[in-house]
Amino acid sequence: LLFVVGTVSCTLFLAVNGLYSASDDVIELTPTNFNKEVIQSEGLWLVEFYAPWCGHCQRLTPEWKKAATALKGVVKVGAVDADKHQSLGGQYGVRGFPTIKIFGANKNKAEDYQGGRTSDAIVEAALSALRSLVKERLSGRSGGYSSGKQSRESGGGDKKDVIELTDDSFDKNVINSDDVWMVEFYAPWCGHCKNLEPEWAAAATEVKEQTKGKVKLAAVDATVNQMLASRYGIRGFPTIKIFQKGEDPVDYDGGRTRSDIIARALDLFSDNAPPPELLEIISEDVLKSTCDAHQLCIISVLPHILDTGASGRNSYLDVMLKMAEKYKKKMWGWLWTEAGAQSDLESSLGIGGFGYPAMAAVNARKMKFALLKGSFSEQGINEFLRELSVGRGSTAPVGGGAFPKIHSVEPWDGKDGELPVEDDIDLSDVDLDDWDKDEL
Repeated sequence: LLFVVGTVSCTLFLAVNGLYSASDDVIELTPTNFNKEVIQSEGLWLVEFYAPWCGHCQRLTPEWKKAATALKGVVKVGAVDADKHQSLGGQYGVRGFPTIKIFGANKNKAEDYQGGRTSDAIVEAALSALRSLVKERLSGRSGGYSSGKQSRESGGGDKKDVIELTDDSFDKNVINSDDVWMVEFYAPWCGHCKNLEPEWAAAATEVKEQTKGKVKLAAVDATVNQMLASRYGIRGFPTIKIFQKGEDPVDYDGGRTRSDIIARALDLFSDNAPPPELLEIISEDVLKSTCDAHQLCIISVLPHILDTGASGRNSYLDVMLKMAEKYKKKMWGWLWTEAGAQSDLESSLGIGGFGYPAMAAVNARKMKFALLKGSFSEQGINEFLRELSVGRGSTAPVGGGAFPKIHSVEPWDGKDGELPVEDDIDLSDVDLDDWDKDEL
């Protein structure tokens, strides 16, 4: 059997089993139409970010369709396959499925929907949000910048989020910054620069919101700051360069519309986003919620703390964290437990026979797993995960066809283990001189 993962398999899966179709009242959203349909819309949107393989998403589908039909012509209801369009999911901080967002007056500040998963609860939340939107308009509050039309129509644009850099301020702000910088080198007399200005300004505001300031848009007047222009070989205007810590600057050669700039900024953001959390399996909820919400969950069983001490365990955890960082765009879940703490789980995954540490990649939807046969090292795990990501590697069904009982355990305290305390034997009342010497 092939252990099929990755974007290719998701595309094939969707072709047969897409959760939504053109006949539904749910509007399928993609990176191509999201900006035009949602961000530039004057109305209210409810958007579900889902994955086709996610059980919770499959259960929500009929309720979501029912709500969309009930709200037709009143509130737009959309859905994003965030497994297929990971950059769009990453743009809105989607870490699990399904995630529902409400896009109201200010499209740059989507709200998380925390209500029930029934059509009644969804419709009620939509109408409540709609009521708030209408009241804001009635009171004269527009809800802030939403579509960028104002800046283009006025010919100006609010440049408050574009950071002006100079020969003096450039190095301390950009070089060695942990943030990503997109820097436009312009000349005030340049017509193309003037055309770009409102797009750059609108993109700066949206990128600041959606990346929480982790990607910054800046501008340099190259006619004034000639030292910078010379250093980076600026020959024409506008020239846009991307600066990332520890890397040489690269030219941005994408489109010059607001949506093009935002799309590239969000790709850069997802490249630099933090890795997924690495969680210890201390309860059934940790295992189920992680494995249900992700296409794969990577489970490691580490040696007992008495065998490795804290430093040894931390070195294993560091390897896992590095791999979680390397494969973060896959949106996998990452878990670990101590040898013997979840013995039923170990048995169901065929772990133990190879010794510890051990690793299994589990597809909870199919209840199949693959075992790491190589070394528990960056190289060994990388080879294992790379094979899985292209659909290769042997798999086996999870023992019993379902996850076994998970025991609730105390989380590791980060310290070396201690041997069990044995009862002390009090010898103070024993007079060895009185023993019969023949018995010695």
